[in-house]
Amino acid sequence: MFTGLIQALGSLSLAAPGRLQVHCDSPLILSDLAIGDSVAVDGACLTVEHVLTVGFLVAASPETLNRTTLGQQARTGTPVNLEAALRVGSKLGGHFVTGHIDGVGYLQASEQTAESWEMSFTASTSLGRYIVAKGSIAVNGVSLTVADCNPEGTWFKAAVIPHSFATTNLQLLQTGSLVNLEADLLGKYAEKLLKLPNSPLERAASSVDVTPEFLVEHGFI
Repeated sequence: MFTGLIQALGSLSLAAPGRLQVHCDSPLILSDLAIGDSVAVDGACLTVEHVLTVGFLVAASPETLNRTTLGQQARTGTPVNLEAALRVGSKLGGHFVTGHIDGVGYLQASEQTAESWEMSFTASTSLGRYIVAKGSIAVNGVSLTVADCNPEGTWFKAAVIPHSFATTNLQLLQTGSLVNLEADLLGKYAEKLLKLPNSPLERAASSVDVTPEFLVEHGFI
């Protein structure tokens, strides 16, 4: 489990088929890193197989490489966001991020304002159904709040504060850049509960419209 608060930047290279090397010299990541630990690499949860002096090795399944941007980044050396797994008792400053990428989207536009960078993204229809205004989403592992979105959730905008922009690879994105997206876990559970026969939400949904306000009232957002 992660929080979406990035601790360091690193870079990727292909070490062997199905193996990625993460180059990183940050003590926030490496100080007590051990074999078997989980690290979110641009939002994707990967397991450490070997600890190096300035980085670590991880396995990447075909599913991971096909569903994320990691394969492309390993070929280009593009910086990746890194976050070590959340410790029990640690501060949760972002939101619960599992590191299980739902899909790849892309940056549509980025505009600097007086207080932040307003960044808009495009997502697939299958992922967009979990995106709601004022909800949470992880973009390349960065915890962001959805400021606005279209009804389908296939377009959304988030305001990125200067600290997050300066310390993550969001600053390097260009129009059309691909990003890893993970929707809020609560929305996925709410959807499943709505589909279960005779569940309280299923009975309620049969008599009322399920809106963001309805989900807030029942504790799902």
